[in-house]
Amino acid sequence: MTYRAGRHFLQIPGPSPVPDRISRAIDAAVIDHRGPDFAHLGRSVLSGMQRIFKTQSPVVIYPSSGTGAWEAALSNVISSGDRVVFYETGQFATLWKQMADKLGVVTQFIEGDWRTGVDANRIESVLREDTDRTIKAVCCVHHETSCGITSNIAAVRQAIDAVGHPALLMVDTISGLASVDYRHDEWGVDVTISGSQKGLMMPPGLGFNALSDRALEVAKHGGAPRSYWDWHEMLASNATGYFPYTPATTLLYGLKEAIAMLEEEGLDQVFARHQRLADACRAAVATWGLETVCQNPSEHSNVLTGIMMPEGVDADQVRKIILEKFDMSLGTGLGKLKGKAFRIGHLGDFNELTLMGTLCGVEMGMGLAGVPHQAGGVEAAMQALKNTAH
Repeated sequence: MTYRAGRHFLQIPGPSPVPDRISRAIDAAVIDHRGPDFAHLGRSVLSGMQRIFKTQSPVVIYPSSGTGAWEAALSNVISSGDRVVFYETGQFATLWKQMADKLGVVTQFIEGDWRTGVDANRIESVLREDTDRTIKAVCCVHHETSCGITSNIAAVRQAIDAVGHPALLMVDTISGLASVDYRHDEWGVDVTISGSQKGLMMPPGLGFNALSDRALEVAKHGGAPRSYWDWHEMLASNATGYFPYTPATTLLYGLKEAIAMLEEEGLDQVFARHQRLADACRAAVATWGLETVCQNPSEHSNVLTGIMMPEGVDADQVRKIILEKFDMSLGTGLGKLKGKAFRIGHLGDFNELTLMGTLCGVEMGMGLAGVPHQAGGVEAAMQALKNTAH
C-alpha cells in the first residue's frame, strides 16, 4: 500500500476519532477485575455516567455495541406479545423496531418521512386510542444519526402524561449523548440507550442503559427471559463497583478519562461548541445551495449534517472521490437515503480547524465530482466562526 501523508479525516457520525488522552488511558495494563483497585474504577465510571445522563437513577454499562444496549432495554421490560409503539425518524428507529419484531414484540410503527423528528401529537393520538392500556412502551430516537434530526423528548413525555397512559418511555440517544443536551430525569425517560463511540469519544464496545425507578420495578416482574442483559444482576454487583462477569476493563479506563475530559470542558460548554460548529457547517451547506436532510430548523442536529444531493447525483460516488483524493471518510446515506445523501460528522473531539479542513475537502470533492453547487461555502463557515469567536 502507498503511504499517504497527514492524518485520515474520519468525519463519519461515529465512531468518532479517539483523542490521544483516551488512547493512552486504554493502553494501561489490565488489573484484577475482582481486586480492590477495580472497585474504585467501577464506582468512578458508574457515578460519572449518571452525571452525563443527568440522572440520579442507576446506569448500567455493558460490554456491547449500541445494538446490544437496545436489546437489553427491551428484554428487561418487554415480553414477547407485548404491544410497543415505535416512531419512524430514520434508519436507526427502523432497525430498533425490526429487532423488537424478531423478539416477538407486537410493534406499531408511526410512519415518518426521515426528514422531520418525532411528532408528540401523533403519539398522543395513538395512546388515546388505546383505551384498554395494552401499549407497554413508546420507543423513539432522540438523535437520529441517519438523518441528522434531534427530536423533542420532553414533548413526548408530556404527550404520554396528557393521556395518563402507563406506557414506559424508552429513548435511543446513542449519537446524541455528551454532544447535545440530554436530561434523563427531567424529561421523565424510563430507559435511555447509548453507546461509547460517539460523543464519549471512545472506541466502540460499551453500551449503556440509564434507568428509572419505574423501569426497574417493571423489570422485577416483567420482561423477557434474560441472563447476560439482566439489570438486577448487574446492579447487585455494581453496588460495590464490580460486574457480574468479566468487564471490558481497558475500555472502562478510557471511559473514566472521557468523563474527565467532558467535565473539564464543562457539559454546557461541550454542547455550545457543538452548536457553534454545526451552525457554521449549515452556513456552508446553505451557501452551496444544497438542502440538509433535516427540514425543520428547530430539529437540526449539532452532531452531524446530512446533505441531500441534487437529482441525478450519486452521493456515494461523491464520497468515493473525496476519500480517494483527500483521504476523508464521510457518512453514507442509509436506508431510504442510500445514494441520495451523505453525512458530515462534527462531533466529539472536534474544533474549528477540524471543521474547516472537513468543509474544504467536501467543497473540493463536490467540484471534482461535478455536483451542481455555488462556491463559497467554506468562506461562509469561516465567517460564521469569526462572528461567534470567544
